[in-house]
Amino acid sequence: MSFINTITQIFYRLLQRLHTSGIAALLAILLVGFSSVCVANDAPAIAAAANIQFAVDEIVIRFQQKTGLAVRVSYGSSGNFVTQIQHGAPFEMMLSADESYIDKLYQAGYTQDSGVIYAIGRLALAAPKKSPLILDANLVGLRQLIDDGKLSRFAIANPDHAPYGERAREVLKTKGLWDMLQPTLILGENAAQATQFTISGSTQGGIVPLSLVLTPAFAKRGNYVVIPDSLYQPLNQQMALMPNASETTERFYQYMQSAEAQEVLTQFGFNLPQPTVKKGA
Repeated sequence: MSFINTITQIFYRLLQRLHTSGIAALLAILLVGFSSVCVANDAPAIAAAANIQFAVDEIVIRFQQKTGLAVRVSYGSSGNFVTQIQHGAPFEMMLSADESYIDKLYQAGYTQDSGVIYAIGRLALAAPKKSPLILDANLVGLRQLIDDGKLSRFAIANPDHAPYGERAREVLKTKGLWDMLQPTLILGENAAQATQFTISGSTQGGIVPLSLVLTPAFAKRGNYVVIPDSLYQPLNQQMALMPNASETTERFYQYMQSAEAQEVLTQFGFNLPQPTVKKGA
């Protein structure tokens, strides 16, 4: 990552932590100016949900090999990206973890159209290899661990701004475990951080994106089981272009819908929309 990109991300992290709208707006304006001067010749900036990082990293490599073009992807929670874009962050495209966040931007005029669903996310119950949590799709082992008083820390993404956290909460409520888990919940800022907490050894487990546990790095440290899709509302991951999108970004947007990109998405556990249809153009 270049010095310019590093400074840009530091500004955004500071922006996320400010609650005073006037200061936040001022920082956003300063950042836009900083970016326009210093990053004019850099690759276009794309915001992407943390749960899709490994898949998109691979897709970006293939895109660059095929086209010779580069894009710069920042990963985080969809809700935080919405706030950043509303305050002037110079992203040219957003890959959300849920359609509601793109719809929110579209209704406010921050996107070219309502975008397309590029993937359907899935959840996993995961735990470190030495965890006492017995993994099963219906969370019977989790309930038993709670009943035995042996669960002290359990991780999910923050449901206030992370779609995977919202769905994890939905699963836990469906199984009657949400209230029981309140004293033990550890909230990740985004899905990636929740996954880190889950396999860090400081928790007994967590509910995280399937896409983040299908990696060799996770396999060395943890185990998982896929949670049935019937236990939560579909995670329709939607993407859209911003009005300032460059030709490079538009080409990447189209490439995300290609057979090559979809192959990568399925390798990382995503389901694909059938058919993939552009909405509200």
